[in-house]
Amino acid sequence: MAPHSSTSRAIPSQDDPVPSRSSPARDRPTGANGKGRGDLGPSWFAAVMGSGIVAVAAATLPRGFPWLDEAATVVWAGTALLLIVLIVSYFGQRTLRVHAGDPVQAQFFGAPPVALLTVGAGTLLLGRRLIGERAATDVDWVLWSAGTVLGLATACTVPYLMVTRHRFTPDAAFGGWLLPVVPPLVSAATGALLVPRAPVGQVRLALLLGCYAMLGLGLVAVLLVLAMVYGRLVHHAAPSGAAVPTVWIGVGALDQAVTALGALATAAPSALPAPYARGSAVAALLGGLGIWGFALLWLVLATALTVREVRKGLPFAPTWWSFIFPLGAAVTGTSALAARTGSLLFAWTAVVLYALLVAAWAVVAWHSLRHAAFRQRERARR
Repeated sequence: MAPHSSTSRAIPSQDDPVPSRSSPARDRPTGANGKGRGDLGPSWFAAVMGSGIVAVAAATLPRGFPWLDEAATVVWAGTALLLIVLIVSYFGQRTLRVHAGDPVQAQFFGAPPVALLTVGAGTLLLGRRLIGERAATDVDWVLWSAGTVLGLATACTVPYLMVTRHRFTPDAAFGGWLLPVVPPLVSAATGALLVPRAPVGQVRLALLLGCYAMLGLGLVAVLLVLAMVYGRLVHHAAPSGAAVPTVWIGVGALDQAVTALGALATAAPSALPAPYARGSAVAALLGGLGIWGFALLWLVLATALTVREVRKGLPFAPTWWSFIFPLGAAVTGTSALAARTGSLLFAWTAVVLYALLVAAWAVVAWHSLRHAAFRQRERARR
């Protein structure tokens, strides 16, 4: 995934998530009809990620907000419907191979598996109120399995394409490079919810161990990419425009690891012998606190860069959804630490972060609806 020497810059289309710094024509495919790459890119699945985490994060907050679960259930139902619409619309374009050949769009293939995993977790945590425990569990098994397989494929395939096909200038690294390697972290966190529901014995043990392996895979890969992104921030001009929100993805990746450590430690006693189960609890607390501290540093950096860009004027782009899932992961990670430590500081921090999450989600959702309506009118005029 190291950058290659090339100075050519590809010209982004109107719905490109960020301007691409890649090599020329061979990395600039056209759509299936020869007229571009389609109106809907994989980055739009971040809308499902963001809306889904708003619902899931509500279920992890300290108790004391009984009305919140009902509101979160409504958001989950709308998110599940949006996921179906996006899946049908995206595959109807027949632009999968086209987007895979694009050095920027390919990064956002991490969004669909996370969307599946987030909606699946919401089904288990909130949807059971509507469809029952058994049906919610079955749906989550299907969505988690599909999201995990797709996420592992993305985590392997996109870096391979970056090494063998795509070409990048030294300043090309951006937060979107984290997206392909984040899904295994989300699989680990959401898979922990299914561990107690798996058959007792080797199946349950294999699921727990597999989740820990995906946690390691995702966390190490995230740290490697974060180092490249930080190097780009330090050695080149600060990101601008649509690339700025993607800096926040680092916050989401790190806090998702904190969430996974906490969730797996909760599930571990049902599958591991007592000494190792206690060890997982220690790792969740000490390791989780350390990673949470690093995530806080990245959150401050991302906030400062965003404020700097907002002052210049930050135009709307699908990457605005990069603000939402990271904030939601910060809520779930902080809530996990609050539950494990009993700390009121963490509990109220999670509540404040959730309030910011809802406010940010409302703003981004409104701008997304306006953008979608504008694009629909544009197509109607053609």
